Amino acid sequence: MRKPLPHSPIGRFAPSPTGALHLGSLTTAVASYCHIKSIQGQWLVRIEDTDTVRCERKFSQQILLDLEHLGLHWDGEVLYQSTRTNIYNEWLQDKLLPRLYGCSCSRKQISAYHQKTSTHATHSNQTSNTTSAHSLYPRLCLDKHKALDNNKVRVQLPSYHIGFLDQIQGMQWSNPQLSLGDVVLRRANGIINYFLAVSVDDGLQGVTHIMRGLDILPLTCAQIVLMDYMNLPAIQAWQHLPLVENRTGQKLSKQNLATPIDTSTPEKACQQLAKALQLLHQCPVELTTPEQMLAQAVAQWDIQPLQYQHCLAQVD
Repeated sequence: MRKPLPHSPIGRFAPSPTGALHLGSLTTAVASYCHIKSIQGQWLVRIEDTDTVRCERKFSQQILLDLEHLGLHWDGEVLYQSTRTNIYNEWLQDKLLPRLYGCSCSRKQISAYHQKTSTHATHSNQTSNTTSAHSLYPRLCLDKHKALDNNKVRVQLPSYHIGFLDQIQGMQWSNPQLSLGDVVLRRANGIINYFLAVSVDDGLQGVTHIMRGLDILPLTCAQIVLMDYMNLPAIQAWQHLPLVENRTGQKLSKQNLATPIDTSTPEKACQQLAKALQLLHQCPVELTTPEQMLAQAVAQWDIQPLQYQHCLAQVD
């Protein structure tokens, strides 16, 4: 662990401890590390454990242990989002309050609303106007002035196109209101949702470069909006990695029971690094020690082979 240098590029790896690291999350960690180190930047590790129902401390500990075994040594202190609920609530109250509203709608109520409007549209021969909106919240509580306490807290997202250049996927455009709707920032039980926590922490930690999985790409415009709402520094570079998928075309994930990586010996850690670099289409490195392998990988890092791909590979 090293103290971050001032005014240097800052990247981060931010796993959610709902399970152990697997090959998909390992490729993200390796890519984010190699890229930020190749531009003389600092690499932070953040444990995104706001969901206290699904996240477990044992997985946080195992993730950090695996990173150490792999030679992926982070700069600064590890940040745990579960310890920062008061900070997130302060930013809700101080920076976002005029754009928030309470919502008591259940998923069943929202689904029933969409079914009703879809049926009406079908009878009116207007199905094409409703299909794209089926997954969006229809703002049923927007003007009901419901209390923020003990209700879901939603933020009003704008209805205009936002663009950003993704250094891997190319130019991206999205209308946050039409693609996501008014997202929930805090659940009725007080749990802070991803959108708010990631926006606050990326801003407060001074993150300049974000490399993460392609599955998060649809959420990026909402993060850009939230960080702008809160007057947090804008992210300088976005990079969304192609996914590692299983044989059926599903993203490797804990939910899909992806096999945890094994770093129990230096030899196994080296093999995991070599596999991750192979999936990332990087030039081979010598199987020496994890630290030496990463140093070589950083020196020859090339983002170009990753561009405009949907997935890195399909693995068992």
